[in-house]
Amino acid sequence: MTRVNIHTAKTHLSRLIETECAGDEGDEIVISRGDVTVVRLVPIAQVPRRRAFGAMRGRASIDDRFFEPLPEDELAAWER
Repeated sequence: MTRVNIHTAKTHLSRLIETECAGDEGDEIVISRGDVTVVRLVPIAQVPRRRAFGAMRGRASIDDRFFEPLPEDELAAWER
């Protein structure tokens, strides 16, 4: 566990975040006010990859039924 005071955390926040994101899960950074621990710096889970344009190309197909009019009961359900 690495303990830093608030002033040091404000001055070196970017470095602390980089260290915490690159570090092992067992090592944590805590920010203290005097001798009292007030905050624990913890990385969040990795952000999922963004969707790529054309990622579904070749995986789905549309036949002629897609362009047919909807049945009356289903159309009525959409128009409520």
